[in-house]
Amino acid sequence: MKTNKTYNLQFLLLFVILVLCFFTNISLGSVSIPFKSIFNGLFGTIENSSWQVIITDFRLPKAITAILVGSGLGISGLLMQTLFRNPLAGPFVLGISSGASLGVALVILGSGLFGGLFATALTTKWSIVIAASLGSFLVLLAVLAVSNRVRDTMAILIIGLMFGSITAAVVSVLSYFSSAEQLQQYIFWGFGSLSNLSWSELIIFFGIYLVGLLLSILSIKGLNSLLLGDNYAKSLGLNLKQNRLVIIIATSLIAGTITAFAGPIAFIGLAIPHLTRQIFTTSNHKILLPAVCLFGAIIMLICDSIAQIPGSDYVLPINAITALVGAPVVIWLLVRQRKMIF
Repeated sequence: MKTNKTYNLQFLLLFVILVLCFFTNISLGSVSIPFKSIFNGLFGTIENSSWQVIITDFRLPKAITAILVGSGLGISGLLMQTLFRNPLAGPFVLGISSGASLGVALVILGSGLFGGLFATALTTKWSIVIAASLGSFLVLLAVLAVSNRVRDTMAILIIGLMFGSITAAVVSVLSYFSSAEQLQQYIFWGFGSLSNLSWSELIIFFGIYLVGLLLSILSIKGLNSLLLGDNYAKSLGLNLKQNRLVIIIATSLIAGTITAFAGPIAFIGLAIPHLTRQIFTTSNHKILLPAVCLFGAIIMLICDSIAQIPGSDYVLPINAITALVGAPVVIWLLVRQRKMIF
């Protein structure tokens, strides 16, 4: 049994690593910027005006986006794995990502049904974000409607997977009748990206993320009770239906917003909770929730730094890097521990 002092030291270490990863991420790219100039650029002015623009308008928003995406997916994955008591559950098991993908597919792949300027207007940046948000929201409404009628939590999981299958089928049909240019644009969106957000978009992203985070914090007591089963949770006076509803809404807000602004980022939501449990060796969500926030942010910053290929103009798809970097680490930890903590 670890003491609070041990946990505090671990959190302090994670925070230090997060700060180092944050500044390293900002310094890397096609133009290398020294750490000293980054500090001057963030807290004052630097002699090179082009560096100032690169830091404040491009790299700083991207690094903050990476922190929000990584921590948000980690929280969402933790909530879903606890709610369904399933180690394979991730933030997108409710079909949230599939709904967003369908919304984007209708805009990009279905834009050929409209002509001229209207089709061009439909494929703008904000239209894609709005379409992804609406797609996620509609799937959320469907899941909430089902959750009010179905008592079995596993049934909700299966229904969420069925929603994902339906939306994937519709996307396949749209893809079949789309042009090569439209398919390429949709595929690029599916790669995921952290570098497309302006400061105004980042503020909207953070506002919705914050609401989901607050709902997650309010669910901590219920999450700890669910670990021991529904009957035990009821004996503690927990309103299972209400608690389940809050968890689903929190996950949908965070995961849906991330997908809308950054695309479908794979692996992080599934793996980060397991990675956190292996290191912190606890099932207490008062500790796990902030821990997955820090771990998710760190891993996302590391993956984004690798994706930039330092010293090169090329940027690899973030989805590919998250799986290539993270999956071997999780496999190694599980083999080393010889058991899964859940």
